[in-house]
Amino acid sequence: MSRFGLIVAGLLALLLIGFASIVRVTGPGWSGAGGGGVATGTTIGKGTSYAGTLVIPVQGVSTAALHDDWAEPRGDGTRVHHAIDIMAARGTPVLAAADGRIEKLFQSRLGGTTIYQRSADGGTVFYYAHLDHYAPTLVEGQAVKAGQEIAAVGSTGDADAGAPHLHFEIHAMAPGERWWQGTEVNPYPVLARK
Repeated sequence: MSRFGLIVAGLLALLLIGFASIVRVTGPGWSGAGGGGVATGTTIGKGTSYAGTLVIPVQGVSTAALHDDWAEPRGDGTRVHHAIDIMAARGTPVLAAADGRIEKLFQSRLGGTTIYQRSADGGTVFYYAHLDHYAPTLVEGQAVKAGQEIAAVGSTGDADAGAPHLHFEIHAMAPGERWWQGTEVNPYPVLARK
């Protein structure tokens, strides 16, 4: 490629990066580069307060074991992590964080095997990703209770096979928003009771 071609390719790459940094991309299986807000307390969605009531969604994990990796760069700096990763051995039970309904079971390139669970009041969606497998009887539309086993920790999607974990997101939902939409909320202060 000529020097001119390299310069043009470089300029196009910079333009694409600049455009990507100002555009919010959403859709099924998207995780990470959206705007989102940082939780300043434990109120989410329609004013729902989960103060001390959310179950840590990985069996046997304590609040002390949680790490706030919200906003860390991912994908070689192309997106931001709007979730927390909860490390655990492959196959460790993943638990429903709150009462609600399984809204969508989904396979995505980034998240792998995923679950979208809507809260009982409809104002919050909990997103569980990189799952090894679903609980055997789990289906879309199913009501679940906080602490109920819904899946198992894995490393599907773009997760490192040597570091199984649960990628866990919380989305505050406006009326009419679908399972992949909403405003990201940092799960760490909610789960860690900070």
